[in-house]
Amino acid sequence: MNAQLISSEAKEISISITETDIGILYIIQHELLKASTVDFAGVIIKHPLTNECWMKINSSTKPLVEIKKSAESAIKMAAGFKELFNSKLR
Repeated sequence: MNAQLISSEAKEISISITETDIGILYIIQHELLKASTVDFAGVIIKHPLTNECWMKINSSTKPLVEIKKSAESAIKMAAGFKELFNSKLR
């Protein structure tokens, strides 16, 4: 996964992300939208042949901090699923 900053302001950030699965970004978007400080979180596939996705976040606080918190929350949730699946397979 590669991320590049498209634009950054005090309360808004736009990021271009390549070499990723859109499903991962949807999970992060879901976690972002659960935060009370995030007004908007959107993800689009810029073009299917280039495998480039764009993410835009509007927040009343620093949007980059919100992305970090949401990604960490998504990682914890995925670890919980992994534990659950592994326990059922034994």
